[in-house]
Amino acid sequence: MSAPVLRALLLWGIAMLAGLAIAWQSRFTADMSFVLPLHPSPTQEVMIRQIKEGVVTRLLMVGIQGGDAEQRAALSRELRRRLVTSGEFTSVQNGEAGSQDADRDYLFRNRYLLSPAVTPERFSVAGLRESIAHSIDLLASPAGMMLKTTLTRDPTGELWAQLGALDPAGEPPTRAGVWASRDGGRALLLLQTRALGSDTDGQAQAIATVEAEFEHARDALGPAMALEVAGPGRFAVRARETIRSEVSRLSALSAVAIVAVLAFVYRSPRLVLLGLLPVGSGALAGVVAVSLAFGTVFGITIGFGAALIGEAVDYSIYYFVQSGQVGAAAWRARFWPTVRLGVLTSLAGFGALLFSGFPGLAQLGLYAMTGVLTAALVTRFILPALAGPAPAVRDLSATGARLAAAARALHRWRWVALLLAAVALAHLTVHRDGLWQASISALSTSDPADLAADQALRADMAAPDARYMVVVHGADQESALQAAEAAGARLDTLVAAGRLGGYDSPARFLPSQSLQRQRQAALPDPEILAQRLATAQADSPLPASRLAPFIADIGAARSQPLLDRAQLDGTHLALATDALLERHDGGWSVLLPLRPPASDGEIDAAAVRAALGGTHILFIDLKGELNGLYASYLDEAQILALAGLAAIVALLAATLRSLPRLLAVTGPLALAVVLVMAGLHGLGKPLHLLHLVGFLLIVAVGSNYALFFERTAGPGGLDPTTLTSMVVANITTVIGFGVLGLSSVPVLHALGVTVGPGAALVLILSAAFLTRRPSAP
Repeated sequence: MSAPVLRALLLWGIAMLAGLAIAWQSRFTADMSFVLPLHPSPTQEVMIRQIKEGVVTRLLMVGIQGGDAEQRAALSRELRRRLVTSGEFTSVQNGEAGSQDADRDYLFRNRYLLSPAVTPERFSVAGLRESIAHSIDLLASPAGMMLKTTLTRDPTGELWAQLGALDPAGEPPTRAGVWASRDGGRALLLLQTRALGSDTDGQAQAIATVEAEFEHARDALGPAMALEVAGPGRFAVRARETIRSEVSRLSALSAVAIVAVLAFVYRSPRLVLLGLLPVGSGALAGVVAVSLAFGTVFGITIGFGAALIGEAVDYSIYYFVQSGQVGAAAWRARFWPTVRLGVLTSLAGFGALLFSGFPGLAQLGLYAMTGVLTAALVTRFILPALAGPAPAVRDLSATGARLAAAARALHRWRWVALLLAAVALAHLTVHRDGLWQASISALSTSDPADLAADQALRADMAAPDARYMVVVHGADQESALQAAEAAGARLDTLVAAGRLGGYDSPARFLPSQSLQRQRQAALPDPEILAQRLATAQADSPLPASRLAPFIADIGAARSQPLLDRAQLDGTHLALATDALLERHDGGWSVLLPLRPPASDGEIDAAAVRAALGGTHILFIDLKGELNGLYASYLDEAQILALAGLAAIVALLAATLRSLPRLLAVTGPLALAVVLVMAGLHGLGKPLHLLHLVGFLLIVAVGSNYALFFERTAGPGGLDPTTLTSMVVANITTVIGFGVLGLSSVPVLHALGVTVGPGAALVLILSAAFLTRRPSAP
C-alpha cells in the first residue's frame, strides 16, 4: 500500500475508535421531547415546564375492576397502604376517611388567614347575623354533620367558605368508603409520583410499583380483580417502549434484508462485510455529530439510521459492481464524479433541515448529512485499499441486459406516467385546502385504546387536564402571590357570571403576607366581637353564650404568626402549592389552571382574555399552543423544503450547465413527488410534517439515479452493469426507508411510506424518460 493509502486507513481507524468512545458516553432518549422547540418563547417556556414538571404530568389514575363494591374497596385501601410506604409517590388518595385530615386541620386552624370571606363587614352585627344564620340553615344539608362539629368555633362558616372556593366536582363519588366510578363499577385512586413527568425512568418505576403492589394486595385478599393505570406517565412510558422496540426491530429487519440482497449480488462474504463498512462508519459518525451538537440523541434519529443503511450502502454497491468491470482507477474517473454530485445533492437536501427549530428535524438533518458524507468518503478512500483495484463480483451482464430491455420498454410507456401525473396534480389542486393535518396529534404515538382508557378514568376521577391556565410572574414569592391574587379577583368575576367553572391557585392555601395582614386587621377585638354577637344573636337559636370558643379563636388569630410554606408540610396542600408556585432563574411564577363551567364544558377563551386585558397576565391554551407550535413547524418545514429544493436545483444547474439537461434530471424527481403525495392523500393518509420532509428526501436521494442516467449513459443508454448497480442500490434504499413504513410511530411511518415508494418511482421514471438520452458531450 502507498503512504497516502496507509494514512487514510490510519485516520479512518483513529476516527472510528474516537467515535466509539464518544458514542459510548452519549445520552440517548426515546421519549417525545423531540417535538419541543429548541428556542422557546416565554409562553412556550411555561408550556415546556408544565410538560416536564407540571403536577398534571405527575398524576396517575388507577382503576380497580371486578368483585363487588366491598371487595374493591378493601383492595383499594390495601393498595393505598402499600403505595404510601413505597416511597415512589408524594400523594396517594382514594377518598378513604381520614386520608385528608391533615388538610382539613390546616384549613380549619388557619381559617381566618385563609378564608376569602374575611372582611371587616363580615364581623359587623349585620354580617355576623347573616353568616351565622346561613351556617344554621346548612345544618339541614348534607354538609350538616361536618358543620355541627365546628359550629361553636366557626359559626360564620370560614372553613365552609374555603371549601366552597375549591372545585365542587373535584372528587368522584364514594362507594363503600372509597372513591368509585360514576357507575360504581370500579374503585379509583389518584396518585402523584415523586418522579417528574419528564423522568420517564421514574414514571416507569412508579407504574411498575403500582402493578407489583396490586398483585401482592390482590393475592392477599383473594378475589380476582383487574388493574387499570392511565395518565401522562403511562403515555410517556408506552411511547418510549414503542419507539425503542420499533427502532430495534426495524433496524434489524432492514439490516437483514439488505445483507441478503448484498449476499445475493456479491456471492462473497468478504465483499458483504466490506460493503457494510461505509454504513457502519456513517451511522457512527452521525451519532457522534448529533451527540456533540445536541447533547442527546433521540430515538427517532436512531430509527432514521435504519433508512440511512439503505442509502449509505449504495456507494459501496456502485463501487463493487462498477469497478469490478472497469477497475478502480477507471471507476474513479468515470463514475466517482456522478456519485460525488449525488452526494452533494443529498447534503443540500438534508442540510436544509439543520435550520429547523424542531429538534427532531434538526437532528435528522445533521445525522443524515454526516452519515452520507462519511459513507461516501469511506467508499472513495478506504474501500479500494481493502477490496483491491478490481473486486471480483459475479457476472451480472445477463441481469443487466434484461433490465436494459425493461428500461427501453418503460421509455415507450412514458406517456402513462405523464397522464398519471396530470391526474395526481389535479387531485392535489382540488384538495389543496385539506392536504395537511393541522394538529400535533399527527405525531402522537398513543394507542387509541390507551386514549380511551385515559378519558374514561379522567371523567370518573374528575382529574384536571390543565389545558387552560393563567400565569403570573413576580420577582419574589410575595410579589408572585400578590399577582396571583390580583388575577384571581379578575377570574372571580367570570366565575360569578357562570362563564368559568373555577380555577386553582396556591394563594388559597398560602396567601401573600400582605393579604394575611389585611385579614388579621379585619378581625375585631374579642370584647367588641362579644358585644356584636350579643346583639346579632339576640333572637337566634344559637345564643352568643355558646360562642365563647369562637371569640377565643378570633383573639388568637389576631396575633397568630403569618403563614409560610413550611407550615404546609405534611399536607396534600403542600403538593398542590408547590406544583402551582414555581421558582426559576427569572424569579417566581404562579400557575392558575382553569376549569370549564359545568353547564357548557368549554372555557370561553375570549372572555378570559377580555377579563385579563390591559395586564401582563398570561392566558395559555396548552392544546392551542401545541397545535400552534406544530403549525409553525409545518410552515417552517415548507420554507426549508423549498430552500433545500432550491439548493439542489442550483447545484445541478451549476454542474450541468444546460437547461434541457437540468429539466431532464429534475423532471423525474418532480413527477415522483407529485405521484407519491397524491397517492398518500388518495389512500386517506393525512399528510403531516414528516411527509413533507419525506418529499424533500425523495429529491435528495432520488437525484442520484437521474444523474446516473443523464451523465453516464452512452448513445444506447446505460451499460448493463451500471444499470444493474443502480437497481441493486435502489432496492437497498427502498428497503432502508420502506421498512420504516411498517412502524406505528408516525414520524418513522411517514418517512417510510413517502421515501420508500418515492425512491423506486424516481428510478422507474428516470428509466422511462432518460434511457435514450445521449451522454453529455
